[in-house]
Amino acid sequence: MKLILKKAHNYLYVASVAFFYFLLYPLLYYFSRKPANYKYMNMLRRTWSFLSSACVGIFYRFTFEVPIDRTKTYIICPNHTSNLDISAMSLLVKSDFSFMGKEELIEGIVTRLFFRTVDVAVNRDSKISSFRAFKKAIEKLENGSTMIIFPEGGIADDYPPVLHSFKNGPFRLAIEAGIPIIPVTSLNTWKMLWDTGTKYGSRPGICKVFVHKPIETAHLTMADTDKLRDQVYQIIQQRFEQQ
Repeated sequence: MKLILKKAHNYLYVASVAFFYFLLYPLLYYFSRKPANYKYMNMLRRTWSFLSSACVGIFYRFTFEVPIDRTKTYIICPNHTSNLDISAMSLLVKSDFSFMGKEELIEGIVTRLFFRTVDVAVNRDSKISSFRAFKKAIEKLENGSTMIIFPEGGIADDYPPVLHSFKNGPFRLAIEAGIPIIPVTSLNTWKMLWDTGTKYGSRPGICKVFVHKPIETAHLTMADTDKLRDQVYQIIQQRFEQQ
């Protein structure tokens, strides 16, 4: 019975996501026509994230290790256990931002508009695609857009979830651009909705997100990539295991 209720809640959540997306779509499409208006797409994405979650009783609570200077550009580096992590990161970043994600998202019903405009798609199996995505991300950072990159590269099949090894991409990018990287631990979003919610459903609740202090990278070289990756991994793992 409990699983049936959770699956029913998941259907409501999916319906809520779809409803607000199509409600906002005319404005999203209008602002997607010109790069100068991408910031308005992100404003609408925050609205969409909040409303689609709040309507089914899902909210987000952010705890900061230190105050974050919102005027700076960062690379946000969170663990990934739930589709709710995307909404959480959209609400966390108050400035202009872009996600980096897998190439398949270009064809997603509710992701293609973003990944054909403001976000960066990458095929990690293609060196050419990875190079182009890297250069595009550098350009966005130089223009003041914060990048949000899930270093695990996706949501793994483990339930309950565990932290998987990190890809080097976001750490190479941070060092190349000299941009601070912020580790973020999504503590319990998977308890509200694991992955897409198809298997175990979803439920109302408060998603707790811990934002760690920024790590400066301006003094680092490419030789420090693995060290930076391992440092961020340990920070997130330690916090995730304390939940």
